[in-house]
Amino acid sequence: MTQSTLFQRICGLVLAGSCLLGSSCDSADSGARTVAKIVSSLPRTGSANAQTTSVVNGIRMAIDELHGKAGALTIAYEDWDDASARKGDWDPEVEAANAHRAAEDADVLVYIGTYNSGAAKISMPILNRASLAMISPANTYTGLTKPGLGEPGEPDMYRPTSVVNYFRVVPADDIQGKVGAEWMRALGGKTVYVLDDRGLYGKGIADVFSAAAEAAGVRMLGREGIDPKAQEYRSLMAKIRELDPDFVYFGGTTQSNAGQIAKDLVSVGLRARLMVPDGCFEEAFIEAAGHHVLEGRAYVTFGGVPPDRLTGSGKGFVDRYRERYKADPEGYAVYGYVAARVALGAIVRAGKHDRALVRRAVAETKEVDGALGTWSFDENGDTTLLTMSGNVVKGGKFEFVGLLGGGAPPPQ
Repeated sequence: MTQSTLFQRICGLVLAGSCLLGSSCDSADSGARTVAKIVSSLPRTGSANAQTTSVVNGIRMAIDELHGKAGALTIAYEDWDDASARKGDWDPEVEAANAHRAAEDADVLVYIGTYNSGAAKISMPILNRASLAMISPANTYTGLTKPGLGEPGEPDMYRPTSVVNYFRVVPADDIQGKVGAEWMRALGGKTVYVLDDRGLYGKGIADVFSAAAEAAGVRMLGREGIDPKAQEYRSLMAKIRELDPDFVYFGGTTQSNAGQIAKDLVSVGLRARLMVPDGCFEEAFIEAAGHHVLEGRAYVTFGGVPPDRLTGSGKGFVDRYRERYKADPEGYAVYGYVAARVALGAIVRAGKHDRALVRRAVAETKEVDGALGTWSFDENGDTTLLTMSGNVVKGGKFEFVGLLGGGAPPPQ
């Protein structure tokens, strides 16, 4: 079954039983409500747990900083899992159920999620019909927001009411794929073999990278989709070895077997270096591959900068996180924190328990000197932040190399 068919089937089943909640959930009694719920829908089962725990920690910090209040409303936060034990990763049926549950709960004013771009496709139209603001701390697939840069019908198919209710605080893949190709060329890469996990995010960013690679002067020797559930990829890597590329680019995530790709690349004697996107910017990737495999040959692009490179308010967040949790935050922790701050600020500015007013307030967000700097949302719900970074694995940890894009020469 194709992703498109799966998306249509699940959304059809859920929407068939869904009322038009945009008005019913903001009924006359909403002004009397004293509790505002913020829920998050993230994969809490499986290898993404460490990353999403860091995101949830960031959300809780933002709420606690306001002592659990947003104006006159008391904030109730619920941490929902959109993964299943059966899959060990996000599950379309679970994500659909979460979105439907949030839409029907009149107390819910903001939905923070999703982590995976494919999951967003499921929940976006459900929440759009409910006039419920959705803020993602991690989705980067371009078609969720950018007309003409995704599949036919995107992003309008996710906005059945024609109102933008989906927002993301991370830069999208049209930026990441391009700066990745430019960085590869600056690193001396002249040839590349491109792989992807056939998923929405992985294939999407590999498509952007592939188009940008030729323009950057990196010649593609081949392109192939992998089975992310395969046990190993030795025969594929042996085939790629015969072409002797300077780089292998993998569009995918830790959960779609990036670690095994890295291990098999090394085991067959490929001299190529490996470049991966932000879906692998987590400790779980290093653990899955083994730091000795990635040492000196793994290059990772990421939206923004790593936590230890944040300055000003961002550094303050990292310091408070370390003090509270006695651990370093993962890369997306600050985005969970910022998503929650956006939600809380919007609820305060809305002034009452009203989904439509909260959604509008989210759209009008203008963050000044926040944890990610100064930014706002554009008309499509995208952040105006365009900062990207390049990172390598060194000494078993991610090490910042330099900023990517923005007119500056890529680090070498």
